[in-house]
Amino acid sequence: MGKSESQMDIVEKSSRSGARRWSGAEIGLTVLVLLLSGAVAALLVLHTARESSFHKASVEAVCTTPGCVTAARLIQNMDPDAEPCQNFYQYSCGGWLDRHVIPETSSRYSVFDILRDELEIIVKGVLESEQEEEQDRDAFQKAKRLYQSCMNESLIELRDSAPLLELVSRIGGWPVASADGDSSREEPWSLEDTLSTLTARYHKKALLDMFVWTDDHDSSRHIIYIDQPALGMPSRDYYFSDGNYKRVRDAYLQFMEGMAAMVRADRGLARNDSFVREETERVLQLETDIANATSPPEERHDVTLLYHKMALTEVQQKFTLNGFNWTRFMQGVLSGVNIDLLPQEEVVVYGGPYLQKLESILQAYPVSTVQNYLTWQLIIDRVGSLSRRFKEARANYRKALYGATVEEARWRDCVRYIQSNMENAVGALYVRESFAGESKRMVSGMISKIRQAFIETLDELHWMDQRSKEKAMEKAMAIKEQIGYPDYIIEKGNPKLDMEYAHLNFSELNYFENILENLRAGAQKSLKKLRERVDPELWIIGAAVVNAFYSPNRNQIVFPAGILQPPFFSQQQPQALNFGGIGMVIGHEITHGFDDNGRNFDRDGNMLDWWSNFSASHFKEQSRCMVHQYGNYTWRLAGGQNVSGISTLGENIADNGGVRQAYKAYLQWVQKEGEELRLPGLDLDHKQLFFLNFAQVWCGSYRPEYASQSIKTDSHSPLEYRVMGSLQNFGAFSEAFHCKQGSAMHPEEKCRVW
Repeated sequence: MGKSESQMDIVEKSSRSGARRWSGAEIGLTVLVLLLSGAVAALLVLHTARESSFHKASVEAVCTTPGCVTAARLIQNMDPDAEPCQNFYQYSCGGWLDRHVIPETSSRYSVFDILRDELEIIVKGVLESEQEEEQDRDAFQKAKRLYQSCMNESLIELRDSAPLLELVSRIGGWPVASADGDSSREEPWSLEDTLSTLTARYHKKALLDMFVWTDDHDSSRHIIYIDQPALGMPSRDYYFSDGNYKRVRDAYLQFMEGMAAMVRADRGLARNDSFVREETERVLQLETDIANATSPPEERHDVTLLYHKMALTEVQQKFTLNGFNWTRFMQGVLSGVNIDLLPQEEVVVYGGPYLQKLESILQAYPVSTVQNYLTWQLIIDRVGSLSRRFKEARANYRKALYGATVEEARWRDCVRYIQSNMENAVGALYVRESFAGESKRMVSGMISKIRQAFIETLDELHWMDQRSKEKAMEKAMAIKEQIGYPDYIIEKGNPKLDMEYAHLNFSELNYFENILENLRAGAQKSLKKLRERVDPELWIIGAAVVNAFYSPNRNQIVFPAGILQPPFFSQQQPQALNFGGIGMVIGHEITHGFDDNGRNFDRDGNMLDWWSNFSASHFKEQSRCMVHQYGNYTWRLAGGQNVSGISTLGENIADNGGVRQAYKAYLQWVQKEGEELRLPGLDLDHKQLFFLNFAQVWCGSYRPEYASQSIKTDSHSPLEYRVMGSLQNFGAFSEAFHCKQGSAMHPEEKCRVW
């Protein structure tokens, strides 16, 4: 939630997580070579249909090291009948798509998801290890205790709704689940106090979002932000549109009705279906009005237009919200961390248009409906930590939303929860178990090469003047990098890791309460930063993550240990594959510093216009080409909807720039080190292998229900178009595969920003 969403990642954040271990045992590798050599031979027989790609290469030019025998994986993923110049995604991933079926528990299945699944297996192993507690550091003990409380299903079933009923009572009741809609509060209900409780105690942002983050105009300090909230359903389209969106909306209402009826029954109240239906329908109408008041992503694309700094007194004057006391609300939020508002406290308002519309919405509904809405927003997030019957009440909604028909294994849910809430503890356990530290040095060297390639590429840009190029070079040189993991998490004598969790006390018997404690701790951790200087050394993500990130406020790129593995990276695999894999990811994250959002920030992470009018105007012109290109891609799985060229622009710019810079850096590496040997079974040269691995890291498929969601919520284009769009714009690809101009992969018109 909040400003952290501005961090750019290489792939959509997902609840799926996992990783592949790369064994370096000499005997094991020898066996692997023999096995894979046999696999390659078998595959050669099966794939003779495409002589140009799959006929046997000359023995003298073939690399037979263990790392090179990964050609078996490359061949298996390919479609021998597809023409690379017509559909390079099908050519590269057709075999993968044929062999992989989306699991019943999943809404999407991709190379990323496989790596995350495998990483989760590793994390499960270390969380379940029986190392003596006195030999385990405090942070690890707490992570394991939290995991054990999550896995204690019999006790969760025994406690049933008791924790939920206590939570509802603690926040002032749930009128729809009370007699005649009475919340049974002795004192008058206060919107300000309720919202401050939700924000400070339960880290829940409903009706409006208040959070503490780096000041866009001063990257050394933190400031309060006010923004529009997230919604109960994934995007505003679910509240208005037909088709699958209506099916999800109907299931959402049914879910709300079912939960209210269950809570009423558990409180000993008489069944009253008509009352529950009327009240929940009114809540959905309120939520629909809130969704309608929020600005769509396309209108929130320019962060310079979102940012409005003002004194708290001005906030009170501009956004009265039917008598809402902003000082009471904010002081209530901050009181839990012992911070007092200043007489002229500054606030950044991101959601001005929404707040202006909110006043009339609040006037149109009774207090009971608003209270029902806020309580529902808190409850919906807690269903996963309750007994089976509550999850069953949610099942139809999840099926309509994701298309998945089966719940994940309990241990996976538990691993993901611990990963998300104790990132550094889990990161330390993962790194200690399976990460090769030498990778940090090698990836650092690749970053240097690709950064230099970006700088050299600036000379090719005719749309940018010299002064702006110099500023861009300065920013690129100033980008800070974090690779693998922060050193302190594996240093036995360093108390910093244990201190991060010193305030947490978990019980193996009370998973629900452990979650509430985590929510409060997370809220306090964020709010405490208001009077603290920004820590430039702080990691924005844990080590056990298969992803990569760029932070515009820090001008920093991060490559966690979880992504530094095949097919992205390996010390053993050919450099063509490394540059096409992790090299493109590195270029992608560097380019985020210069996409439509990142370009608004300077080398120090401050929002500052360092562009000349000439260059800024031409940047927008170059970008419009990509908006049009990607906006014309029609996604069949999403009901024939078009990709949003505006919402995906930043990621598309990063994809295009990333593959271009990585390729340039790889050619420079080849010029210095010499051409690499061909891989067994593949008559592809080193340039073609670069593009092949680039495409194959994006192999994946979606369920239609999830496609309908991601086309509205994901800032990335669908996997297929990430590959197709980037390579259609890159002449070097067409040269490598001898594509004729005018073919699908070598169109007449090409788009280029960086």
